[in-house]
Amino acid sequence: MDAGLSEAKLRAREIWDAGDFPSIAKLIASSGELCAERAQLSEGMVVLDVACGSGNATIPAARRGAQVTGLDLVPSLLEAGRAAAAEAGVEIEWVEGDAEDLPFEDASFDRVISVFGVMFAPDHQRAAAEVARVLRPGGRIALCNWTPTGAVGQFFAMMAAHMPPPPEGFQPPPLWGVEDHVRELFAGSGIEPSFELAHVHWDFDSPETGANLFIEKFGPVVMARETLEPQGKWEAAERDIHAYFAEKAGPDGKVSYDGEYLVTTGEKAG
Repeated sequence: MDAGLSEAKLRAREIWDAGDFPSIAKLIASSGELCAERAQLSEGMVVLDVACGSGNATIPAARRGAQVTGLDLVPSLLEAGRAAAAEAGVEIEWVEGDAEDLPFEDASFDRVISVFGVMFAPDHQRAAAEVARVLRPGGRIALCNWTPTGAVGQFFAMMAAHMPPPPEGFQPPPLWGVEDHVRELFAGSGIEPSFELAHVHWDFDSPETGANLFIEKFGPVVMARETLEPQGKWEAAERDIHAYFAEKAGPDGKVSYDGEYLVTTGEKAG
């Protein structure tokens, strides 16, 4: 699968392979359940989970009796998904692949879903076009993406402020959490999107617990540290991470907050 991958895609694979994303994914499992519910699945439907990670939406979809394929760019996440599916007792096809170049024929799926996955494809328009291409007429999308103004979107913005400038034309992933942006992405595709806001809830015993979890296990932060530490710039980013969690602590010292995301659904005309 390495052949033909751009430097940006190889870097993306490296980022999400770093740390221990499956342990982070467990904390947002409710979003996968909601995605499967909003997809309106029924027995035997053919479903694709784009940028599936370790299976947060893939496995709930399979539990509902769908024939599910999970696609991701990162082999280690697919391996984690296989293990989780085996534990859950569901059959899923796991495919290594690129959200911007899906290895499937046109109109192959009854449903296309994604939970905090497709949003990280660098070319938003191309990824949206691929989602629409592989969806059958009458099929339905269900996509969950962090909003820029929610707590997780703010975390990404805070980290981005410490990093080197992105390439020209870069679009921040949380733009997938902006209704107008998503409407524009699917304009002319036959999919008229509808939206709702939802939240995942985070609890940590202390600000240090939350900060250390993300520093040690969240791939984008692990790789940010690798970039910034040799330049003597990591300490400032680390202080901001700790401050981010400290701001969310209550009088008892525990951290409790919601992460806002946009749920996009819609059916393909035809």
